[in-house]
Amino acid sequence: MFIFDAHLDLAMNALEWNRDLRWSVDDIRKSEVGMTDKPDRAKNTVSLPEMRKGNIGLCMATQIARYVKKDSKLPGWNSPHQAWAQTQGQLAWYKSMEAIGEMVQINDLSTLNTHLELWNSDAPKKPVGYILSLEGADSIVTLDHLERSYEMGLRAIGPAHYGPGTYAHGTDADGGIGLKGKALLKKIEELNLILDATHLCDTSFWETMTVYNGPVWASHNNCRALVNHNRQFADEQIKELVARKAVIGVALDAWMMVPNWVRGISTPEGMGVTLTQMVNNIDHICQLAGNSLHVGIGTDLDGAFGKEQSPADLDTIADLQKVPQLLGPRGYTEGDIENIMHRNFINFIKRTWT
Repeated sequence: MFIFDAHLDLAMNALEWNRDLRWSVDDIRKSEVGMTDKPDRAKNTVSLPEMRKGNIGLCMATQIARYVKKDSKLPGWNSPHQAWAQTQGQLAWYKSMEAIGEMVQINDLSTLNTHLELWNSDAPKKPVGYILSLEGADSIVTLDHLERSYEMGLRAIGPAHYGPGTYAHGTDADGGIGLKGKALLKKIEELNLILDATHLCDTSFWETMTVYNGPVWASHNNCRALVNHNRQFADEQIKELVARKAVIGVALDAWMMVPNWVRGISTPEGMGVTLTQMVNNIDHICQLAGNSLHVGIGTDLDGAFGKEQSPADLDTIADLQKVPQLLGPRGYTEGDIENIMHRNFINFIKRTWT
C-alpha cells in the first residue's frame, strides 16, 4: 500500500549525521559501527532505497535548526542567522538529491498529481517525493525570510520545537505566542502555508487556535491519554483539531508510545514497544473523531533516535507495511486503512492547494 509519511528529518540525517541516504540502511549501519557521538549510531532505520521498498513514495521532509539563547541548555545555534544558514544547507541537500533523480519536490497540485500517477505506475526507480516543512520557526529571522522560504518550496511550518522559542513555546516549556507569534501566524495564513501544531505547548496551542484561521495539522503527535506528557495532545486538543478538519500523524519515538520510558536505559523489547502502540494511538484518535478521517502516519523515524528507541517489530521504515495488517483485525475497513496510510494527508494537501 502507498504510504505518506508526514515527518522525516532526512536532510538533518544527511548533514549532521553524515549519512548518505542513497545507501541501504544496512550499509549505513555498517559505516557507523564503533561510532559513539550519538546514541543511534549504527541503528538507523531510514534510507531512500528503504522508502522505495516500503512504498513510502511521499513525505513531509524537514528543515530544522534551533536558535538557542546564551542561557539555554538545549543544543542549537547561537543566532537565528546561523540557524537560517543551516536550513539553507539542508535545502541544498534536497536539491542535490533532485538533481540526480533520487527525490522530487512537490509544491503544487500539478506536481502532486504527476507524482502520484508516477508511483501508481510500473516505472523503475521512482524518485521519492518530498514536501518541504520547517520544524520550529526560530530560523525565520524576519517575515521576509518566510516569504523567501515559501518561494523556495516551503509548504508547512511548526512555530515551535523544544523549549521557549522566538514565536511560540514548545515541548517542556510554557508560555504564549506574543506579538511576534501572532505576526508569524498572520503571515502563514497569508501565504496559505500549513500550520503544524506539533510541539506547541498547551498555552501556545490554545492561543494559536484563538487567532489562527488557516489550514492546520499535526505532523507527528501522539495521545496524552495513552502517555501523560506535555509532548502529547490531550483529548480536548485532538477534538479541536478534528473540528478544524486537521490530520494528526502518529509518531514512532518509543518514549511517546509507552509510559515510564527512561532514555538510555529502557529498551523497546523490555518495555514491550511495538507497532501495536502506534495502532492504539491511531484508534484513540479515530474514536474521538468518530471516523478514520483525521489520523495518518508521521513517524519521525531517525529523528535523533534509531532502533534503540523504535518499535521492536520495526527494523526499517519499510516495515510500516505491517500497519495495515494490524488495523484490519481492529475493525478497520480497506477504505479506513487507505485513509490512515496516505489518503487523509493527501486529501488535506489537495484541499489546501486548490
